This record gives sequence, structure tokens and C-alpha cells, in this order.
Amino acid sequence: MQMDEIRRLAERVAASHHLEVVDVEFGGGGKSRTLRVFVEKDAEERKRLAERAAKGEVEELPRGVPVELLSGVTHEDCAVFATDFGTLLDVEDVVPGAEYTLEVSSPGLERKLTRAEEFERFRGSLVKVKTFSPVHESRVWTGRLMGFAEGRLTVDASAVKQPRSASKKMAK
Repeated sequence: MQMDEIRRLAERVAASHHLEVVDVEFGGGGKSRTLRVFVEKDAEERKRLAERAAKGEVEELPRGVPVELLSGVTHEDCAVFATDFGTLLDVEDVVPGAEYTLEVSSPGLERKLTRAEEFERFRGSLVKVKTFSPVHESRVWTGRLMGFAEGRLTVDASAVKQPRSASKKMAK
């Protein structure tokens, strides 16, 4: 699978629609293969959304979430992107095999943070961190994202009550 090429093509189409590609996944087998692309409005469009929301021009925004953190993607954005990207995938023939399903959506609340810009954008938000190696005998931590610098993530685990097993291990 040429995932780097697929992502590059997705980013090219996304840029023409003022979108950014957050993640690309390919899974399944046989006739149930699925290519998932998660998109959000680019920084300029998210800024416009925040300005419009401040003026009261935007309705039905989720409460309790700062507008700057929302993806701003609509169903129409996903549909238009899917049509253009699907056509390009067919022309470029980068997905081997005849059958697969293309799914396009916003990253949602359970989004993965992978780039330095995302860690900075979501500073102050509650996050769940899963580590490869245990820290204080636990691999899953929840807390407030405090920062990201030089490849090091800082999370305030005291901001959220940890599962009993994790808090006991921290006390040791």
C-alpha cells in the first residue's frame, strides 16, 4: 500500500478546499477494505469560524468547547472532498485491488494528536495518553495537556482523577 502517496494526494485535494488532512487509515480485507480520511478546516478557515461565532453568525456549535478547537467541517465539506479525492484515486490508481470504501469525516472528539502544531493548538485540553512503555507501571494516563517541546509531552495528571491502580502506583 502506498500510504505516503495516498496521503500526499489527499493533502493536495484538501488544500484546494481549505481543508487539512488530520489522519489517513486503511483497514479491512477482501471486499470490506476501507480507506478513511479525517479532515478539518485549515487554520485560516477555523479562524473565520471563530470570528463568525463571536459575532453570533453561527448556530448549533457544541457548548463547552472553544471554537478554535473545533474542526469546522460540515457534511458538505466531506462529500465534496470525497468526490474529488475519489476521482483522483481512480485516475492515479494508487489503491491496489478493485473494491474499497472511501470514508471521509472530521476527526471528532477522540482525535489523535500527532504533530507539534496539534499539541500546541490543544494545550490546556484534557487528553488521554497511551505510552509504549509503562510509566509508574501504567501505560494509559489522562490529564491536562500542558505543553510539547523538544519531543517531550507534558501532561498534568493531577487535573483528572486517575484510575485507582494508576494513582496507587504514582504514590509509590
